[in-house]
Amino acid sequence: MTTTTPSDVRPDPPHSPGPDDGTLETFGYRQELHRSLGRYASFAAGFSFISVLTTVFQFFAFGYAFGGPVFFWAWPAVLAGQLLVAACFAELAARYPISGAIYQWSSRLSTPSFGWFAGWIMVIGQVVVVAAAALALQMVLPAIWSGFQLIGTDPAPTSPDGAANAALLGVILLALTTLVNVLDNRVMSLVNRVGVTAEIIGAVLIVVLLLTHSERSPSITFHTEGAAQEGLLGALLVGSFAAAYVMIGFDSAGEMSEETHHPRRTAPRTILTALGAAGLLGGLIVLGGLLAAPSLTDGRLGVDGLSYVLTSSLGDGVGKALLADVVVAITVATLAIQTAACRMLFSMARDGQLPFSGRLARVNPRTGMPSAPAVVVGVLAAALLLLNFASPEAFLAIGTTCIVMLYLAYAMVTGPLLVRRLRGQFSSAGTDETGAPLFSLGRWGIPVNALALLYGLFMTVNLAWPRAAVYDPAGGHWYFQWFTVLFLAVTVAAGLAYRAFRTRPTVPQAVPEAEPEPAAG
Repeated sequence: MTTTTPSDVRPDPPHSPGPDDGTLETFGYRQELHRSLGRYASFAAGFSFISVLTTVFQFFAFGYAFGGPVFFWAWPAVLAGQLLVAACFAELAARYPISGAIYQWSSRLSTPSFGWFAGWIMVIGQVVVVAAAALALQMVLPAIWSGFQLIGTDPAPTSPDGAANAALLGVILLALTTLVNVLDNRVMSLVNRVGVTAEIIGAVLIVVLLLTHSERSPSITFHTEGAAQEGLLGALLVGSFAAAYVMIGFDSAGEMSEETHHPRRTAPRTILTALGAAGLLGGLIVLGGLLAAPSLTDGRLGVDGLSYVLTSSLGDGVGKALLADVVVAITVATLAIQTAACRMLFSMARDGQLPFSGRLARVNPRTGMPSAPAVVVGVLAAALLLLNFASPEAFLAIGTTCIVMLYLAYAMVTGPLLVRRLRGQFSSAGTDETGAPLFSLGRWGIPVNALALLYGLFMTVNLAWPRAAVYDPAGGHWYFQWFTVLFLAVTVAAGLAYRAFRTRPTVPQAVPEAEPEPAAG
């Protein structure tokens, strides 16, 4: 297999019109993954990673408990910030339609070493996101039927019983998603498309039903009553965790570029539409939950979250039917996140940049799937779930850690991209597979890019800040208070150790790349 290590000195390859025009070979790679995904499947890859039902149901209770009703306003602020990042990613997806998007983009914009760390942090973060998504079943299944509480009697994810049960349900789900990720990319795509369709329908129904069962006016969103944080700013900063957790993973459409038809044209659009659709639906669900909740002061909204609102306001029948749709969304989200992590592992291994690269880069010619990465991601995510048996605080620690890892990896792309723009070294000239100009921010590139970087760095610090009241409310677990910082430090240290002591592989020379074609007209 011909491979190449991304370099900051090689210009972009030419690209001519026509589907599957051999562009991948000009980057030094052979087409091994099966190119079978259309535009909706590409959209589904990004939307299912975000999975608005999974993430909103998982973190609504936390956002309300610490922010009160005003935490709603963190939603449009985070959406605006992430749209800035997504716009930058859309440009890069058109220019570099390669699996392992964050790793590939950062490597080609900066240096191979810097890009390696971006990919390393991103893939570890994705593994943590897989674990966090699998834990979301605990927020829904016991609310549908008490029989799903297999361990103990208390279903609250912050209780010892709930935390242990969440880990058990999560391991079962990971076994299922790992199997699908080994089978065939057509099976994976079908599950994604069906699941996303069901999720969108369910999300729209939930919005409509909640808004038509309102108990109060939208002015409640300006109140901080019941918030654990003092003052408006504190409520918004901690309340933003929920929105930040929801709106990550839109880059998955870029991750699947090597399996997408017309990726230069398709991926930029699906990155933006996936984030926009999820952001709009999620914001409306949060608003609907606040308006329809039977009570804002009985304490249940900050513990049981939206599951409590649905079953209390809409009745057990309708509420549980909608919760079943949320279960589908959680399953598909876990599958999609695991798939994205697999593509990142595959891309880095194909360049000889990981331990056991030869095995991790192997693609089954029949299924078009890299099977080993799926197993590795599934096993590592399941191992993380074991932390839940140790302490209920692990639920929040795992969730916030994965957000910080991805935000930092995103900044390791937007940062080098801004440097390139300021030096006049970044151009979006060129045409996509249909002969149309590549997606470009044009003259807005520098201000959008600068704001995207500042937003990403600010949110990384905000999310990682070791607030004792948030991460160790019971006290006595300093390692959970500092879990995110420690996990990131260990990740970087492990990366440094590997790069210092690994035997560098011999990488064949890639096909020489030429300057990109100018845009038509």
